[in-house]
Amino acid sequence: MDLQIALLLGQDGLTNGAIYALLALALVLVFAVTRVIFIPQGEFVAFGALTLASLQAGKLPGTVWLLLALGVLIGVLEGSRALRAGQLRRLPLIVLLNVGVPLLLAGTLIAVSPATLPLPVQVLLALMLVVPLGPMIYRLAYQPVAEASVLVLLIVSVAVHVALTGLGLLFFGAEGSRTPPFTEVSFAVGDALLQGQTVLVIVASLGLIIALYLFFERTIYGKALRATAMNRTGARLMGISGTLAGMLSFTLAALIGVLSGILISPITTIYYDSGFLIGLKGFVGAIIGGLASYPVAAAGAALVGLLESYSSFWASAFKEVIVFTLIIPVLLWRSLKTTHVEEQ
Repeated sequence: MDLQIALLLGQDGLTNGAIYALLALALVLVFAVTRVIFIPQGEFVAFGALTLASLQAGKLPGTVWLLLALGVLIGVLEGSRALRAGQLRRLPLIVLLNVGVPLLLAGTLIAVSPATLPLPVQVLLALMLVVPLGPMIYRLAYQPVAEASVLVLLIVSVAVHVALTGLGLLFFGAEGSRTPPFTEVSFAVGDALLQGQTVLVIVASLGLIIALYLFFERTIYGKALRATAMNRTGARLMGISGTLAGMLSFTLAALIGVLSGILISPITTIYYDSGFLIGLKGFVGAIIGGLASYPVAAAGAALVGLLESYSSFWASAFKEVIVFTLIIPVLLWRSLKTTHVEEQ
């Protein structure tokens, strides 16, 4: 290994680490607020990238029909609840949000060829198609069992992951997709060539992390999420809705996942099941942070990216083993450090 190879590997490691850091932050957020280990986080990465690729190919992505189907189910559930409570005035709004908006999106994509639209509009459409799946999945799969144990919520997460993976295969097929790069600019750093797409990924990731920090520090909804993460019971006593906190945390997690998928889609081929492995590496970073500390989780995810990159040079056949082995000493250290309490 010489300096040029080391710089190239470091570039790849930082790029991957930035994405893993975003996913680790999303996992920590969801677990802190809802106690859900959100295994399907990686599916939003794959769905975001593949939806954008389908739009750029002029195809109608299958996520349109998933959005519509989930909207109809939620509309039926919420409409029935409104009828039982005698809140008839809520029915038009329920139908509009859950059924009308997905139908409008589907009609727009059918009427207008998405391949002819500018890139920012395609990215916006991909966000509008995939991000709402986050709160919808929470409403259908997690909200009915919100007070269950962490083990039950984990089992639900596994079931949702398996379902989304199967739907991804149905919607996008077994072949991978890659989108055109957002920029062709490159920079010479010594003997190494720094790609503009790599810089864009790192800058966008840092920008999103800063935006999340400002959201949690400066907005009332961010403070409500922080309060729920610190003490769910106390937050409820102060009038913060646990359901609203859950929906908002899943929305942010879906947004982070979709943006991550869109950012990496020009630099790696994404398959319908690629998100699981990407999400697992973000999960390793979240475990390093104890599923509680955002800065430590982000630093752990960056370490995972660098370790993966350099191990691919020294022992490419074992790079996944090396990355996931990192979790063992962390768990051992936390096990020795934590005081164990026997449950009744």
